[in-house]
Amino acid sequence: MAKQSVIARSLKKPKYKSRVVRRCFRCGRKRGYMRDFDLCRICFRELANRGEIPGIKKSSW
Repeated sequence: MAKQSVIARSLKKPKYKSRVVRRCFRCGRKRGYMRDFDLCRICFRELANRGEIPGIKKSSW
């Protein structure tokens, strides 16, 4: 869980476009971020396993 100050800082418009930090909207994690879902890999897996993300299911073959 990221600190509230770090999350607030990432929401501000950066001075340069290349400094944008995308963070998970649930936990604030910046690494392992998936743009399509606006989630980090950990939160994505939790929600997918619970079936809360429509169209996503665990693969098995």
